Amino acid sequence: MSNDIIFEPLKFRNLTVKNRIFRSNICGRFDNYDGSGNQARINWERKFAKGGVGAIVTSFVPVTIEGRIVPNYATIHRDDRIPFWQKVGEMAHEYDCKFIMQLSHSGRQRDLAGVENPKIAVSSTGKTESFHGLLCRSLAQDEIKTIVNAFAKGAGRAKKAGLDGVELHGANGYLITQFLSSGINDRTDEYGGSLQNRARFVLEIVEAVRKEVGDDFHFQMKISAEDFNNAVIPCEKQGNKLEDTLQICQWLEEAGIDAIHVSVGSIFPHPLNPPGTFPLEGIYATDRAVSSYDTMLSSGNQTFRNFLLFKFPMLHKIFELLWYRVPRKVFKAPNAIAGLPLKAEDLHAEFLQGMALEAMQKLLDTYQGRNLAYSKAIKNAVKIPVICTGGFQQASLIRKAIHEGFCDGVSMARMLVANNDLVQQFQAGKDIPERPCTYCNKCLLNTLENPLGCYEPIRYGGDYEATIREVMTVYDPPPFPVLESAGIG
Repeated sequence: MSNDIIFEPLKFRNLTVKNRIFRSNICGRFDNYDGSGNQARINWERKFAKGGVGAIVTSFVPVTIEGRIVPNYATIHRDDRIPFWQKVGEMAHEYDCKFIMQLSHSGRQRDLAGVENPKIAVSSTGKTESFHGLLCRSLAQDEIKTIVNAFAKGAGRAKKAGLDGVELHGANGYLITQFLSSGINDRTDEYGGSLQNRARFVLEIVEAVRKEVGDDFHFQMKISAEDFNNAVIPCEKQGNKLEDTLQICQWLEEAGIDAIHVSVGSIFPHPLNPPGTFPLEGIYATDRAVSSYDTMLSSGNQTFRNFLLFKFPMLHKIFELLWYRVPRKVFKAPNAIAGLPLKAEDLHAEFLQGMALEAMQKLLDTYQGRNLAYSKAIKNAVKIPVICTGGFQQASLIRKAIHEGFCDGVSMARMLVANNDLVQQFQAGKDIPERPCTYCNKCLLNTLENPLGCYEPIRYGGDYEATIREVMTVYDPPPFPVLESAGIG
């Protein structure tokens, strides 16, 4: 496969990655409650490094303890976190895989606060988030400076840990998005109003990080090309559009960012991100949104409303009417390569019935490459490399996207959760994996309460027990030796 562009190295200003496939940010609640790491996280990241990805972008790594989206995510808010991340990075390097830490802060978008955090989160605004009803207060300017410094110190710790770079999580509704978005940021000071003012927060972070790590350390940014902030709740403002993002990306490049990672949406999950269905019904408890959403009941003032919509079948149509109303209008526009049916969810059932090649290809054409047109527009606006996320799991589409200048590389999360060795399958000549991800999003439904993994039994011949056995492999090896002589194991 020496002539395959997927396996040509991708060269950034300060980093070279062996191929064009990045494991995008994803992780379950594998770490310790206090934000320290453990063996399960190392086992998790090893799956993808061993499977052949060129680089791993970590899950959401909080730069402050208050910036967590959930407990049990390893943080980088203190120096004593450095040795753990050093160990994870060394493991990745054993497989010639680069390891990039995603520096993050939740702002108001916090699923589970944890006991360390106040009930009221911080944000660019004091407006309650509309989907879950997450409460927040507007940051004072001295607090903004403190968080900017926390991002810089987090980047410095990542560099001390021997990692290969850092990524700012400026997409999908977290704190940086809350400042950037015209649909969320309602400030009247120098951090609100005009696009330049709304970008001030992230540009100050970039400046502080560069001052901390120097000019020779890889530094990229994940950004939402469009917010679609009113996708679920129609009365909300739409938020940033593509032309806003193009200007922001140009400012980021001028400020010292080495690459742009393209996504979409002002919340997570969002009707446009990740691509796929929102499971409301299923045979197993883990198949349904209601199975884990009860964990969030105390997180916001609209969570009980959502719980009822998920729990009672007669209310599902109300949720579906809201959740799918925007995708049916805009799914064709972002993808400049594949023609997309308007009702993608109908194909999912067809695929599950037989996994026939024709149905499989329909599914792939429906969900893959949703952000490619956005990626191309951003690539045309900047000179730095552009990475695109959006449901990729077909080698021929990835090759075409790179050859035709839509992006320089692609990132994947759920597709690699389903097939940790997907890159090796591409290298062996396969166009589509033997057991593809079905875009069911059951993996994401389980992350609040259960170990992250693929929860689609159809991929295991309908064997639910086999499905769970694979999910639980993240705990092998255990954090300490199993003592058989003591009757353990």
